[in-house]
Amino acid sequence: MKNIKNLLIIGIAGLLTVTSCSEDFIDRAPISQLNSNNFYRNADDMRSALTAVYGALQYGGQYYSSMHVIGDMRSDNTEITNPNAGADLQAVDDFTNVAVNSISANTWNAHYQGIQSANIVIEKINDVPMDQNLKTRFIGEAKFLRALMYFNLVRIFGDVPLVLTVINNPQQGYDYGREPVENVYTQIISDLIDAEESLPFTYSGGDIGRATKGAAMALLGKVYLTLRNYPEAAQKLKELIDASAQTGYQILPDYALIFGAANQNNAESIFEVQFKSSSSGEGSPFANQFAPIGSGTAVVSVGNPLGQNIPTGEMSNAYEDNDLRKEASMRTSYVLNGNTVNHNYVIKYSGTPAANLDSDNNWIVLRYADVLLMYAEALNEQGYVADGPAFDYLNQIRNRAGLPSKTSSNSNPNLSLPNQEAFRLAIEQERRVELAFEGHRWFDLIRTDRALAFLTDKGMQPHMSIFPIPQSQIDINPTKISQNPNY
Repeated sequence: MKNIKNLLIIGIAGLLTVTSCSEDFIDRAPISQLNSNNFYRNADDMRSALTAVYGALQYGGQYYSSMHVIGDMRSDNTEITNPNAGADLQAVDDFTNVAVNSISANTWNAHYQGIQSANIVIEKINDVPMDQNLKTRFIGEAKFLRALMYFNLVRIFGDVPLVLTVINNPQQGYDYGREPVENVYTQIISDLIDAEESLPFTYSGGDIGRATKGAAMALLGKVYLTLRNYPEAAQKLKELIDASAQTGYQILPDYALIFGAANQNNAESIFEVQFKSSSSGEGSPFANQFAPIGSGTAVVSVGNPLGQNIPTGEMSNAYEDNDLRKEASMRTSYVLNGNTVNHNYVIKYSGTPAANLDSDNNWIVLRYADVLLMYAEALNEQGYVADGPAFDYLNQIRNRAGLPSKTSSNSNPNLSLPNQEAFRLAIEQERRVELAFEGHRWFDLIRTDRALAFLTDKGMQPHMSIFPIPQSQIDINPTKISQNPNY
């Protein structure tokens, strides 16, 4: 079915027109990009501008690479096992990354480029003659996307510049210093509340893949959970669960059917970054990125295996016996030239690329299982209830994976959760295996203050819960941009 991923091909051309940019400008301006002020005449122009915001999610500094490097490789879920996979990636994995590491710079620049594109839509659309309902929806989509990008930035870097208007020349960028985390989150929440009010629950035809009301609700619930505002998180997540008749969200009966190009935008998926192979750079790289270096064509038959995001031994051992999710998520060996090679690798994004780094796999940002586990966590954090509703939502996820339910007083100690702390650890474990290799583990460990417990042996120190600010940003604007402590 044609959906928004087809429009992203147009969006790249639109982005070049809408936010004309050069490498020279990126070097000179601390925030975002130049843009044209004469492009926005009608609804089609605004649709192209909005498609450019979605297109920004495909950037290397967003979901093409950075978000899985930070979300998984930084954690204990995956690692770099071959130094030829890249020195900067290795440094992020080993907690030796510094302010000149390209991961920080690419992540910062790509997110602010996307935010500039979102600001263009939000600001310019007011003067465009078009259907008011469509205008309201476009603003809601842009605000959801801006909130998502700021949510990533604030979790990765801490205090960040809060840019809510279009920057029309490089000099304006120097006006923005780092804004306190609290202020950034206030804006994120405001954007998501507006988005929820403005967006529909579902789309059809060519609009499938756009941000929905459910996506805004799910992300808002995650934001509240991150802020440890458990009552608000529980309320918003429960509202989303109760709206299943309108959203159509459900837990698919077969975990394996969540992933792969044939299963995109399914009933469990809430929001995906859309990729499309054979479309002038619109394809996804994951099939090649996650194949072990040296595996030839045994793991991915087209293109180069790059050896990124390799599951750790601890991750492999984290699955319980008979957990159906492991077979659908990773492998521990492959056969090359008739020989078995023992090597872990991710298969959630496997497939045959059209060319190197050119697959059709989307990246799932939010899905319904995440919502159920977040709701169970929010309930437990407000007060443990033996075999209460939180158990029901936890066990829905476990039962789908072929695992027995956990209860408050089970005769099997491995299935017994007698108190709040035990339930807290059960949620931690379940999120690790349920959402493995989807970019959640690092952020979960930071959110729950559990990162040092798992990652000290890997090299993590207390100040490393956030990344260094790119040195290039400090050099450009030293009076407004300062480094995070101890970097």
